[in-house]
Amino acid sequence: MEGQFDKLKIQLDLQEWPRLYLFKFISPSDNHKIALITNMFDKVSDITIRPSSKGTYTSISVKEVMMNADRVIELYEEAAKIEGVIIL
Repeated sequence: MEGQFDKLKIQLDLQEWPRLYLFKFISPSDNHKIALITNMFDKVSDITIRPSSKGTYTSISVKEVMMNADRVIELYEEAAKIEGVIIL
């Protein structure tokens, strides 16, 4: 997994921090996996959960103020460990 987010890290380092950041994930419609993702974020985060038309997958969008690029990468790395989750 090392290096998977290197390009994103370079792009994020060009931004000013702290800032509002939008995370987007696609997860199998499995309550446990959805909970794993949403529990990575603060209770005050703006979280939107939308099932696909057939209900097979669920889109998860999270808006949260991030303090730095490293924290964004940490959260993506954590989400990448969840089987079946796609990071957008």
